Amino acid sequence: MAAGEAKSVLFVCLGNICRSPIAEAVFRKLVTEGNIENKWVIDSGAVSDWNVGRSPDARALSCLRNHDIQTGHKARQVTKDDFLTFDYMLCMDESNLRDLKRKSNSVQNCKSQIELLGSYDPQKQLIIEDPYYGTDEDFETVYQQCLRCCKAFLEKPH
Repeated sequence: MAAGEAKSVLFVCLGNICRSPIAEAVFRKLVTEGNIENKWVIDSGAVSDWNVGRSPDARALSCLRNHDIQTGHKARQVTKDDFLTFDYMLCMDESNLRDLKRKSNSVQNCKSQIELLGSYDPQKQLIIEDPYYGTDEDFETVYQQCLRCCKAFLEKPH
């Protein structure tokens, strides 16, 4: 990456209240701890518009607090501009991937590299399952997957 040129990543899931805000917060913490905040633009979004403006799920916030991470994120839907501005769109499952790739086809000059966040998991857990209908344990599983994947993604050359 050229001196002073920030890279950008958008974490994406279905509703932007569980998985993607966890991934965003985890990545933000890793970047802050690495003292490289000026090298990254970080956000998260949803393929759906169901939760626009809402805070993350209470269980997601509780899970993040258990790991000393705070977030003030409000859910938002992915826009056409996101495909032009973000270097990476990292999503959680095949449905998100299909939706993003379909939407990207209608965007001229799409800049985003669209991938599964789980493709970076050293434990090869490709899919980060939606914990919405699950338990606190399921949110912890999402956190651990996001942590492994975000560390590996950050370590790759950009």
